[in-house]
Amino acid sequence: MSPTRIVHLLLALASAWQILCAVELPDFTGLTPRLRAAGSGLAAATYYVRPDGGSATACTGAVNAPYGGSGVGQPCAWNHPFQALPPEGAPRIAGGDTLIIAAGSYMLGYGAPGADACESDWPWGCTMPPIPSGPNASQRTRILGAGWDTGCANPPELWGTERADQLLNLTDSSHVEIGCLEITDHSSCVEFHAHAFGGSALTCEREAYPFGPWAATGLYAEDSANVYLHDLNIHGLASAGIRAGRLTDWLVEDVRIAGNGLVGWDGDIDGDDSNTGVLRFSRWTVEWNGCGETYPAGQPTGCWAQTAGGYGDGVGTGETGGRWIIEDSAFLYNTSDGLDLLYTRRPDARIEIRRTRAEGNAGNQIKTTGQVTVENSIIVGNCGYFDGQPFTYHVDNCRALGTALSLDLGPGDAATVVNNTLTSEGDCLVTAECTGGCTGAERVLLRNNIFQGQTDFTQLWEQTCLVYEETFPANPFDVDYSVIADVKHDACPGSHDICDRPPGLTNTAIDAFDAYLVAGSPAINVGQTPGATADDFDAEPRDAWPDIGADEYSLPAPVIVTIERSGSDIRLSWTHNAANSAAYQVWWSQAPYFEPAAAGSQQAEVEPATGILHHIHTGALDDVSRNYAYVVRSLNKAGRTPASSNRTAGFSFALATGE
Repeated sequence: MSPTRIVHLLLALASAWQILCAVELPDFTGLTPRLRAAGSGLAAATYYVRPDGGSATACTGAVNAPYGGSGVGQPCAWNHPFQALPPEGAPRIAGGDTLIIAAGSYMLGYGAPGADACESDWPWGCTMPPIPSGPNASQRTRILGAGWDTGCANPPELWGTERADQLLNLTDSSHVEIGCLEITDHSSCVEFHAHAFGGSALTCEREAYPFGPWAATGLYAEDSANVYLHDLNIHGLASAGIRAGRLTDWLVEDVRIAGNGLVGWDGDIDGDDSNTGVLRFSRWTVEWNGCGETYPAGQPTGCWAQTAGGYGDGVGTGETGGRWIIEDSAFLYNTSDGLDLLYTRRPDARIEIRRTRAEGNAGNQIKTTGQVTVENSIIVGNCGYFDGQPFTYHVDNCRALGTALSLDLGPGDAATVVNNTLTSEGDCLVTAECTGGCTGAERVLLRNNIFQGQTDFTQLWEQTCLVYEETFPANPFDVDYSVIADVKHDACPGSHDICDRPPGLTNTAIDAFDAYLVAGSPAINVGQTPGATADDFDAEPRDAWPDIGADEYSLPAPVIVTIERSGSDIRLSWTHNAANSAAYQVWWSQAPYFEPAAAGSQQAEVEPATGILHHIHTGALDDVSRNYAYVVRSLNKAGRTPASSNRTAGFSFALATGE
């Protein structure tokens, strides 16, 4: 028998079969790190903390190296953040310095390394001193987890114990950056839980030491300016994630505040609370506050609200000013209001909310006062979400009537609500109320919105109302260019409104609501062009004929795929379409002209990245009896996909000598 050679051919299936050469090409892998710059100035000094470091006596903290076990003043890292910021002591870092904390778990409170000055008689005071202020806005004092500049994949955990009042202190601290940290405790308890009913099994021990591995608040701040918080996961504290007031010019990015027992972000501190300047929040997730968080599973438990003695807002403030800018954020499953900015009543107060989702909060989803703009947001008022849930202790379902969007206006104020999608099982979708002294010049402009009514949770015999007011000298509502369905009295106020037709959403059920448009939706291409937003909920551009609602219906562009052999593997390559592709599906089958998802086809997901993307089908050419064809589909954030890419195939077959 003549020896047999295995021949590999790669074919592109288009109008005709083509034979391609298999050429080994280099592997384009790796991503450019996303760097964060604190400013143009250089930090005065950099110090390090790592679990194998030493005390402040043993190590200088100025070198990222372990402690050798002997000697003092050695060139090595400290072993705990308290060595840099000792309780009851002066900070060992100065304004403008940087403290890098290595991955690991660091207990903060009585009994921790560096807490020698603390006493068991009042362990709640065993906390860091205020972080020293940086010299100026371009030279911040920085407290950062290692990896802060390469994606923060493994942030260090700072966890509180023995009833510590707070873990990080920004009292009178300005020009500060804090990033890439997990801030939590190691207890499932909730401070003062159910005290209106005499307490519960989840109530934290407060009367006698030892109190247990819990802390009240993650971060406290007052009289603090030019602070940058980023890449923080503040969760599971017994009372609040953040308590902060009298702030000026704060920037908050990629911060999660979740599962804190009383409130998420509490802006109602002692004395005057008012904030000033620009308060900007991007990619801010505030969820499950008013619930305890089980340790270590991290699941909600004992969810409670005001009639049980609790609170439950995701975000709440005292009376405040400032320009609040909230973008690409989410307020989810808090036991009272999701985002409560009712007290933004100072003359300089302004609110801008864009590309934000509020859902499952037991009160109002979003509540504001004064001049406000709400754009490209999805507001889902399933205010009865906590009813009958296994994690619910006592929650006030649809508190404040469960309105999805509540707008309070002062004299002459205007609210602009454009390109949003709203639904609610509360009393109404949108309400407006005069805060006093209204003149009749107040306006609530509603344009290009989808309003989907539901059965009223507290009055099952009627539907949610569209809009409601009763305290203004003249009706402030101006509603037009809407899609309106299933609301009380079949309200249809605008001459360009589309009413009593299904809005063409992926899912309109209150507990499975999906605001993305489907093909054929009456909302497509019928929005008012003047005043329409430039992009949609996913920051994808709107076209010259804007759609109504938060989503602009579009399909991602098909991709062009190239194929090559790498040993016995098949390697597919294509260029990422950053404009409107959020993910990719690679499909393959032994049938050359198969349809994706057809019987016998297989699938792999590929996440987007900058530049060239690849998928390697390992061992595809190992067996001459199996040959594969491939297609790639791009998906946008709505999960929509266009026609498939060009078809490619890899073949492996045997040739015998002389044949």
